[in-house]
Amino acid sequence: MHVGIEPERPADHAAIGEVVRAAFAHHQSVPRLVELIRESPQVVPELSLVARLGGQVVGHVMISGARLVDDEHGLTHDILTLSPLAVAPVSQGRGIGSALVRAALAGAQLRDEPLVALEGSPNYYPRFGFRDCRELGVTITVPEWAPPEAGMVYLLPSYAPSVRGRLVYPPAFTIYEEP
Repeated sequence: MHVGIEPERPADHAAIGEVVRAAFAHHQSVPRLVELIRESPQVVPELSLVARLGGQVVGHVMISGARLVDDEHGLTHDILTLSPLAVAPVSQGRGIGSALVRAALAGAQLRDEPLVALEGSPNYYPRFGFRDCRELGVTITVPEWAPPEAGMVYLLPSYAPSVRGRLVYPPAFTIYEEP
């Protein structure tokens, strides 16, 4: 079956919640994070994507706005962040997550921000061009249980080496709390 990738629609919200809930079975508050991002001014609606298989939503990814704060130079850079990526467990292993990430990054390429940041698996995301953020002077505070290289960035066409600093997530991420 063909997997279609397209922007989410309001009618997809319940199905997205179910996919995210199933994909993050051990982190049941992640669907709330999706809602908080969706309701925030940092949401990038055209980069909140669903994967459809046989007409059903089987995957979801969001790219939203964030900031890098360069305290040393007193600068702030608008950037993007990719979070969360979810694929229904019964549909995992079919390339759906990869298709979602590629589509989201292709859309991000058309924007003016310099990079996309994320906290994710250093075994998964480098295949798309994500790099350890520390190599580029970007600081991402990852949870204690995650390795430091889980903080990664993907460079976009408007990237310049002067874009550095610490990632400051938008309020949706700071309101969200793991149980």
